[in-house]
Amino acid sequence: MADMSDAVRAGYDAVAGEYEKQIAGELAGKPFDRALLAAFAELVPRGLLVGDVGCGPGHVAGHLDGLGCDMTGIDLSPAMIDIARRRYPQLAFQTASMLELPVADGAWGGAVAMYSIIHLSQADRRAACRELGRVIRPGGTVMIAFHVSDEGHQPGDAVDEDEFLGQRIQLTMHFLHPDDVAADLSASGFAEQARLVRDPDPAVEYPSRRCYLIARRAGH
Repeated sequence: MADMSDAVRAGYDAVAGEYEKQIAGELAGKPFDRALLAAFAELVPRGLLVGDVGCGPGHVAGHLDGLGCDMTGIDLSPAMIDIARRRYPQLAFQTASMLELPVADGAWGGAVAMYSIIHLSQADRRAACRELGRVIRPGGTVMIAFHVSDEGHQPGDAVDEDEFLGQRIQLTMHFLHPDDVAADLSASGFAEQARLVRDPDPAVEYPSRRCYLIARRAGH
């Protein structure tokens, strides 16, 4: 786990500035993402913190803040957290791993994890889902987005990347089957409410098919 975390941290620290330039405004060109985030914002209970896990430059947290959610953000990359704090000073961001969330049991009303599980091994992905099950109280909602496939890869494939946004990095990206991620959530106490699998818009994003899963934490 340490080697994976170190590589992800170093990779995203290296590209943070360019990532902000290319990604921080992406929601303007993503109507499906905006619609699903709006639905998520209506589903989460009011009066409880909502986590953006793997928040990057904070744009999703900022968007949900504008929709009335009480947001906080967590990312493995200190450079990304610095950007998020600068862009959204009204929100609290901290550097941490999604495998060990610095959050009390049942403290969150919900969480989003937008493409932050794609660098995790199967075992770590399951551990991350268990952490979400721990910190999200019964009745809370989670929304997870991830890559399913692209022109050369199918669900289950892993791709080792050595370059990203003009920087030399070492990252592994996993293409995931929606049923597998749904099973991980189910094993962690969530019941699937909705899923959307969509084709990409190459003009605004990496050309992969994507899935969005929305699930509710069991209980009341």
